[in-house]
Amino acid sequence: MWFSFWRSRDRFSLDELRYLADQLQKVQIVNEVNKDFVIEALRSIAELLTYGDQHDSSFFEFFMEKQVMGEFIRVLNISKTVTVSLQLLQTISILIQNLKSEHAIYYMFSNEHVNYLITYSFDFRNEELLSYYISFLRAISGKLNKNTVSLLVKTQDEEVVSLPLYVEAIRFAFHEESMVRTAVRALTLNVYHAGDDFVNKFITGAPHSDYFSNLVSFFREQCINLSKLVSECPKNPCSESVSAIRATVDEIEDNLYYFSDVISAGIPVVGRLITDNILQLLILPLLFPALQIDADSNMKISAVTSLYLLCCILRIVKIKDLSNTIAAALLYPLEAFASNSEAKLNGYVSGNDWARENEEPDIDSVTPVNAGQLCLDIPNKASSSQVHPEDIITEKNFSRSHLPLRETLLSYVTDGDDVRVMGSLSVLATLLQTKELDESMLDVLGILPQRKKHKKLLLQALVGEGSGEEQLFSSESGFLRDGVSSELDGYLQKLKEQYGVPCSVAVGASPCIQRNRVLDALVNLLCRSNISAETLWDGGWLLRQLLPYNEAEFKSHHLKLLKDSYRNCTSVLLQETKGIWPDLLITVLCDEWKKCKRAIEASSPRKEPKCILLPFQKLNSEDIPAESSFAAGERMSELVKVFVLLHQLQIFSLGRPLPEQPPIHPPINIPEISRARAAGLDVSGPKPGTEIRLVHALPCRIAFERGKERHFCFLAVSMGTLGWVLLAEELPLKQHYGVVRVAAPLAGTNPRIDDKHSRWLHLRIRPSTLPFLDPPKSGTHGKMGIKTLVDGRWTLAFRDDESCNTALSMILEEINLQGSEVERRLKSVLDLEL
Repeated sequence: MWFSFWRSRDRFSLDELRYLADQLQKVQIVNEVNKDFVIEALRSIAELLTYGDQHDSSFFEFFMEKQVMGEFIRVLNISKTVTVSLQLLQTISILIQNLKSEHAIYYMFSNEHVNYLITYSFDFRNEELLSYYISFLRAISGKLNKNTVSLLVKTQDEEVVSLPLYVEAIRFAFHEESMVRTAVRALTLNVYHAGDDFVNKFITGAPHSDYFSNLVSFFREQCINLSKLVSECPKNPCSESVSAIRATVDEIEDNLYYFSDVISAGIPVVGRLITDNILQLLILPLLFPALQIDADSNMKISAVTSLYLLCCILRIVKIKDLSNTIAAALLYPLEAFASNSEAKLNGYVSGNDWARENEEPDIDSVTPVNAGQLCLDIPNKASSSQVHPEDIITEKNFSRSHLPLRETLLSYVTDGDDVRVMGSLSVLATLLQTKELDESMLDVLGILPQRKKHKKLLLQALVGEGSGEEQLFSSESGFLRDGVSSELDGYLQKLKEQYGVPCSVAVGASPCIQRNRVLDALVNLLCRSNISAETLWDGGWLLRQLLPYNEAEFKSHHLKLLKDSYRNCTSVLLQETKGIWPDLLITVLCDEWKKCKRAIEASSPRKEPKCILLPFQKLNSEDIPAESSFAAGERMSELVKVFVLLHQLQIFSLGRPLPEQPPIHPPINIPEISRARAAGLDVSGPKPGTEIRLVHALPCRIAFERGKERHFCFLAVSMGTLGWVLLAEELPLKQHYGVVRVAAPLAGTNPRIDDKHSRWLHLRIRPSTLPFLDPPKSGTHGKMGIKTLVDGRWTLAFRDDESCNTALSMILEEINLQGSEVERRLKSVLDLEL
């Protein structure tokens, strides 16, 4: 019989299908002897039926008439080898995936054969068998719609009592293999989107509704694991640690997108189940308490991870009830969530300070000090009337459990480190961008954009609603009047009754007062000198969103703080014209101007929430000395970013349009009386191989390799904002002319005559550009070779002391000319009229 199987025959014919079916019927047991034939027969039948579905309907009619599907089940039951099970699952998967005829699909699903295979007791200890089984289930789900799903259910009294496809699939929803989890989720989405009300009732009823709580519990464990990775990363800052965080972040965000896809199926009960479980299992007991718990406490999630997760949940899981409940919960103090928390709060809590939120903020409690720092008056601390913000972190320790969570976010902005500031700004920005959030909720949090408030009040005034006109022209306008706060009251009541938040909460300060607190926090942030420029830009974006108009929107003390901070920053920037990188200062400023303008005028924040966990990684200070030119370049770049932000905010506060480019003066021609002109240089500057006149050049010796001294003529020249130190080789046949062999940047040379050898001149030679300004050359930041960041050193030996001193004076004079030209071109930028 086995030899006849291989005889010549038209492969894609009904006769071939008939022959294979007949041969399969003759098989009484499947063992090692005949398994290859059975496997080949199953594979060939799938191929023929797929061909027939597209070319000849008689193929599938024969398949139905001879009940070949039943033969497949019989073969499975008599098989004693796993390879036949694998081929059978693959065969039916291929059939279901490739059949286009609705009639064929209905036949496949209308008998119990498919359900029998779904519930068959396969040995899933074989990973390959599990993979084929999951693919089989997913193939079935791909054909589901409102009509076909009814063929796979069992009903009783017009109620669905069984759906094996769904029930068996969710058994593997939390399998250790991510590919299995992904396939199961795709299957469940196909079930949810089938649109059958009876099926929806089945999956949202007990015990199958437990799937959604288990899903959130699984997600919660992933969040806890992420927090551990984030906490351990500073202790072991290697690429493996960062990769592990990125992989976990990707999986967490995939989970949230799955929640979003589930919700998009439009099953109301599912949305409520996901909302309830996210709040009860994750946000209320873990994320909110983590915001003020000490870093060394027993909390399973850190404050930074909590801020990131809140952002992701609000951005991705678009459920109105969830978003508004989170916003309403921010009005509660931490102590309200203590009973739900898995960590005990330490210390006695007084409610007195919480009551102070009803008071107007004391605008005199914040005063500017030197170099952009702020000193804050701390009540009841006579001996600590002025403390730097970084010291307040230790003082307050972020454990004031009586403060509302919205105040905690603002305390992070004013007092927190860079990561906490970034996280809090991200949460506020995410709330602002969440379309599902009611505007009245934004108003009570103090982050309703002024343009939205004016728009709504104007609309109310036009239609004659209540006191819309009165509020429109009132500085104390707000939405929380009369019945407008009913939605907020509803969410507060739900938190108390449904989610067990024990204490009631008063809305407290009016929206106007809360708005002023938010503005105070943002303005104070922009005056802090211990926060990165990238984070300050995020603060600038948020401030720009809240105040889109002009100076009239700012309080007087806000304007004073911003002006003082701007003047301090301008003073420091002016020093950079005499620093190590004046030749790049204008280039960096123009580049950052465009970036900053795009950033603060953008409709959404520049960065994704994951940046909270993975801030920009700079090289270790051990690798780069603080006195190196690279470190100075980074400081200069940071300073320029801060200056540009403060400058643009000043223009914005004055109600002026923001220009596309900063007002930089154009360059001037090379003066007739200058060393560059005397040397015969043109605007392109000197390059190795350029012929120059050796006027003002001084003979010297230098050794670039040990024991190999070379003779050169030394010259320092500047042309506008650029400058070089040159080593030229004298031309033997052309007197007083030479060829440039080495050209290095003039700025940052830091010339110094040797203490013991008065004819030796030491120079530091920095790179011509900064690596982070030229990514293609430097490669991925953080992976560049340390050697590219090390400054060079020249020691020039001159003929006598006079020549050495002349060379030193030449360098200092050209550096001064270069710095003066940079300052001249920046004059309009630095002299902004306030």
